[in-house]
Amino acid sequence: MKFLDQAKVYIRSGNGGKGCLSFRREKYIEFGGPDGGDGGRGGDVWVECVDGLNTLIDYRYQQHFKAKTGMHGMGKNRTGAKGADAVLKVPAGTQVYAEDGETLIADFTVPGMRKRLATGGNGGFGNTRFKSATNQAPRRANPGEPGEEMTLWLQLKLIADAGLVGLPNAGKSTFLAAVTAAKPKIADYPFTTLTPNLGVVRHGTREFVLADIPGLIEGAHEGLGLGDQFLAHIERCSVILHLVDGTQEDVQQAYRTIRRELENHGDILAKKPEILALNKCDTLQEDERKEKAASLAAASGKEVLILSGVSGEGRDRVLNELLILIEEKREAEAQEKKSSDQGEEKWQP
Repeated sequence: MKFLDQAKVYIRSGNGGKGCLSFRREKYIEFGGPDGGDGGRGGDVWVECVDGLNTLIDYRYQQHFKAKTGMHGMGKNRTGAKGADAVLKVPAGTQVYAEDGETLIADFTVPGMRKRLATGGNGGFGNTRFKSATNQAPRRANPGEPGEEMTLWLQLKLIADAGLVGLPNAGKSTFLAAVTAAKPKIADYPFTTLTPNLGVVRHGTREFVLADIPGLIEGAHEGLGLGDQFLAHIERCSVILHLVDGTQEDVQQAYRTIRRELENHGDILAKKPEILALNKCDTLQEDERKEKAASLAAASGKEVLILSGVSGEGRDRVLNELLILIEEKREAEAQEKKSSDQGEEKWQP
């Protein structure tokens, strides 16, 4: 299955059905009169978050979604049926933006969430609605109201607890494959990973979701390489694991390149907690390890962890550090939700 994380769609709700202009015409029945029913309401357009989807690939082949028009009213005071709704099914993590691409309309994070984006038009009144003592045979009926139409952007941001960043060939996919059951493509050339990958890490009795995005290069924010289009997938992460290839000559430059791209992407990523690890240390001598770790620490001002995705050296410590920050974030969110729930309970009408 191909990966698609952004799509542009056009939606239109249904028009309301026409009201009916009708009169009773049964022979030998007195007190006839108007009996035209109302038109049915037009269908709505909904977006629903569902399980079993992890990409927006369906919207590559269909971009137009239109709800059905309401049925027209009929004689004998019969009201038309409501038009069928149109439902756009999206994976968890999808955000819906207005046509300008900046105005957030909805954020779907949990399967089962639904939101109506376009409301169907009301059905028109039949002539029964207009009868009165002074107008006992009205010859008018309303047309249905038109539906709403708009163009929207769907953007998928993977929901993960931790995200992997680094230059191409820094060992991100190898680390993901070592700590999860994911099977990303691994090779000895840059840009092996072309789309984001997710894996569930089970460490002891605890677990979290780890996201691996394609490698960044200098100038990614300007579109070089694969660009920074996939950085949005780690905006929801609690912590970033920054892997630096220990076999590189200048580890300081490698670190600064990634940090610069994160900062150019926006404050959301630049301010996230970061764990820094010197990867591929199984290929380095002891003195070389210490030298590059010290150089990296001097450039970043942070503690540098020693890691090897192949041999497993330092893996447990890295996972423990990630879990500490992830659980702190989860606890803070739980406290915030509890506080908001208590505030709602205290409110009285």
